[in-house]
Amino acid sequence: MKKHSIITLLFLLSLFLVACGNGTDNKSKDTINNPVNSDKSTQVVSKKEKVNFVYTADHGSITKMDATTNKTVKSIKIEGSVHNVQISPDGKILGATVVPEMGEHGEHSGHEEKINGYALFYDVESDKLLHKVEVGAHPAHIVFTENRKYALVTNNEDNNVSVIDLSSYKVVQNISTGKGPHGFRIAANSKTAYIANMGEDTVSVIDLDSMKEMKQIKVGKTPVTTGITQDGKTLVTTLNAENSIAIINLDTDKVDKVSVGEGPAQVYIQSNGKYAFVANQGTPENPANSISKIDLETKKVVATIKVGNGAHGIVTSDNNKFVYVTNMYDNTVSVIENEGNKVIATMKVGMEPNGITAIN
Repeated sequence: MKKHSIITLLFLLSLFLVACGNGTDNKSKDTINNPVNSDKSTQVVSKKEKVNFVYTADHGSITKMDATTNKTVKSIKIEGSVHNVQISPDGKILGATVVPEMGEHGEHSGHEEKINGYALFYDVESDKLLHKVEVGAHPAHIVFTENRKYALVTNNEDNNVSVIDLSSYKVVQNISTGKGPHGFRIAANSKTAYIANMGEDTVSVIDLDSMKEMKQIKVGKTPVTTGITQDGKTLVTTLNAENSIAIINLDTDKVDKVSVGEGPAQVYIQSNGKYAFVANQGTPENPANSISKIDLETKKVVATIKVGNGAHGIVTSDNNKFVYVTNMYDNTVSVIENEGNKVIATMKVGMEPNGITAIN
């Protein structure tokens, strides 16, 4: 029984790592292609005009979309697989994690080899690459602190998180976590990070003042990502192997579980803390295609919204009117009207879209 559990866990880990970090045959580096689905009005934007953008992390690219018109603006080609993207709190910088290609040596050396990945930082207005920072093996998610002092990157194969000082764009600390750190969020006060450890059943609580792991909270099987309310009182994490989420009272560490769809991946809590949205991915063989909307006060699913196949990344607009979700197996993004719980648009993006972020 123990052997079976280990095999199952390894399968789930490999599924997420392959889906989130495949290599790419595209050798161009950080170049901008013509829009996938656009017109002249979306290609040329006045500098005085405020435009809302959504970005997706794709297999070998970042797709930039206009959230006003729900059209693709451009594709930024990148050597390697982009795992996650995140907009800085001031809306000026786009951060991304990239898993590089193995190359000939890694493919034919006869043994597995760890290769460090990178955190990339782009100027949102010009789409120009500003900084490329080497982090650890298989970087997963990137998140900025609200005070814009740091950007944190989880290194899934190194069991740690890299802390990047945004004044110098250098790694100032690598903090040990649990096994297989993946998705995470940082409290609004910029003091604490909550990291889901996919390789075990815990969330690591990281103190960003002392730069140490304070404790681990046992939450359930295969936690993938976390979300935290603005008041810092409630933590939510997806439990991929349980088809549920864990809702944690951070005053007591009490865990309540709510059933969602098959193979939940990412979770996002809207800014007022009323609802959490969960993307149900399923597997390549049996893809799921729904979003679970959970009332965090009643701890009940209030809506299940059908989207594309392999729902993975999820984010809301700042005003909570819209929800955006990547459909990994359809190469699309679904735009959901929050109040009506319905899909109002579908946008074509790059291959195997993973993480997603919005500025609006």
